[in-house]
Amino acid sequence: MESFLFQATIYLGAAVIAVPMAARLGLGSVLGYLLAGIIIGPVTGLVGTEAKDLQHFAEFGVVVMLFLIGLELEPRTLWDMRHRLIGLGGLQVVVTTAAIMGGGMLLGYNWSISLAIGMIFALSSTAIVLQTLTEKGLMPTSGGRATFSVLLTQDIAVIPMLAILPLLAVPAVLTMNPDGSLQRAIDHVDDHATMSLVADLPGWGLTLVTLGAVAMVVLTGTFLTRPVFRYIHHARLREMYTALALLIVVSIAVLMTMVGLSPALGTFLAGVVLANSEFRHELESDLAPFKGLLLGLFFITVGAGINFALLFREPANILLLAAGVMLIKGAILYVLSLIFNVRGKDRWLFTLGLAQAGEFGFVLVSFSLQQGVLSDGLANEVLLVIAMSMLITPLLFIVYELVSRRMTDHDDVEHDEVDEQGTVIIAGIGRFGQIVNRLVQSAGFSTVIIDSNLAAVQTMRKFGFRGFFGDPTRPDLLNAAGLEDAKVLVVAIDDKASAVKLVSYARKARPDLHIIARARDRVHVYELNAAGANDITREMFDSSLRAGRYALENLGLTEFEAAEAEQTFYQHDRKALRELAELWQPGVPVADVPEYVKLAKALDNDLETALATRQQANESKAK
Repeated sequence: MESFLFQATIYLGAAVIAVPMAARLGLGSVLGYLLAGIIIGPVTGLVGTEAKDLQHFAEFGVVVMLFLIGLELEPRTLWDMRHRLIGLGGLQVVVTTAAIMGGGMLLGYNWSISLAIGMIFALSSTAIVLQTLTEKGLMPTSGGRATFSVLLTQDIAVIPMLAILPLLAVPAVLTMNPDGSLQRAIDHVDDHATMSLVADLPGWGLTLVTLGAVAMVVLTGTFLTRPVFRYIHHARLREMYTALALLIVVSIAVLMTMVGLSPALGTFLAGVVLANSEFRHELESDLAPFKGLLLGLFFITVGAGINFALLFREPANILLLAAGVMLIKGAILYVLSLIFNVRGKDRWLFTLGLAQAGEFGFVLVSFSLQQGVLSDGLANEVLLVIAMSMLITPLLFIVYELVSRRMTDHDDVEHDEVDEQGTVIIAGIGRFGQIVNRLVQSAGFSTVIIDSNLAAVQTMRKFGFRGFFGDPTRPDLLNAAGLEDAKVLVVAIDDKASAVKLVSYARKARPDLHIIARARDRVHVYELNAAGANDITREMFDSSLRAGRYALENLGLTEFEAAEAEQTFYQHDRKALRELAELWQPGVPVADVPEYVKLAKALDNDLETALATRQQANESKAK
């Protein structure tokens, strides 16, 4: 017990120290976990061989993660992805396997070993990639969806790979028994006994049991979860919801394992079935902490399990193999992105995000050892190449961020030629810009709309509003839209830095132009003000004021009193913004400017006094 608590302290302490530090440096949590594992494992030796045992336990985090992802996908959405699952994902697995198999044969390995290595390296890291995509908000992008499609196909592909590997057993690693039968020479690998429903079944029986298990998951998720949740609800114990959520995931994982399917794939299917359930958000909130901790533990064990002795003994060989695998996969992924029309930044996200080997490779290597497909020495090299490629992956995401900053979403799409000029130029046609455009046009004034989001422009055209695709910060597009003669420029683009850049350029080009800009927050207000905007609207400010007024009306104030409080707050906030803008320092957080904090506190006190005075005056009138 004491040893377990000591090890838990080491793992948790390493995570708590390393991960926030990596996040603050912009490296991401995954790299923080990996570095924490390297420090407590190969560097300091605080943890030992138990890291491999923990890794099998921590892989359950991948199972939970795919269940939660399934909850976000309705069956219809999954059906819409079928072409990418079969085409994009299927081609990635087959072509990568063939390419790496060819490379292995060029290095002198026979075809069976080369094929096994090709299948192992064809898989990418579901844990690292999905965690990073979610953390950086990239899942909803086209590149994120394409990446997820390939990862899901890879998880499915593990099943036939496990069926093929025993057929590739190499005679050289088999020994002859006295009775003439063959026996595997690799006996040191533990073959954990597991319950199986498909052992010794004929092919048709295996198919029936597999389909039955999948049907059971679908039917249980559709018809049984609601009554069970209602039963749990009557207990009115919060922890029972957590227990039920864990029971659902664990039981499905066990069932899938017993029929020889991937637990992650089974729980993903269950998540899709429950995506339309009214208990979806309850399940998400209950399981999210377990997913985060288990995935973090998994990444730590990967770092702790890196065989630095072998790496230092053959550094050039291992690093060249890891680089070669990632270059081959990256080249194949890039070509597939061209074929399947993955564009711009999304193409680089797709290419760099999936170039590594993955955690399911550890499973296939272990299974290959058991089946006598790989020798002990070769298996150790393959494991180290997998670990090194996973360690490099967070750095590739940093490279992607650097590349994406230099690109727009549609760099490879030709911008429209702006052939209209208007009284009002609107840069950005999102939710904010749409309302401005409709109001101005309905009042009889002409507008010219420019947006760098091609999909938004195309959608707008379907509803009869003409707009131009292009970067609104480009001077040539602004001049073509009539900047020289326009009366008003509305800056409604999402990117804060681009908005400031546009306001600054427009103010220098047209000192007399009236510029209206949308701000994300107070600091953005100060930046736009300094750049030369005349009117600045915080995107959530007016709607928040209206919601606050509704709250006051339902707390007992009359409509008149609530409206007066709203107006008082509005006027005070505008005055406060002007005063605080004088103390704002570019590049310095406002909380680190003592004079700013002092004035903000004083202005808040003034607001409370003003509202109290207004309330007392209303009460006196009522009497």
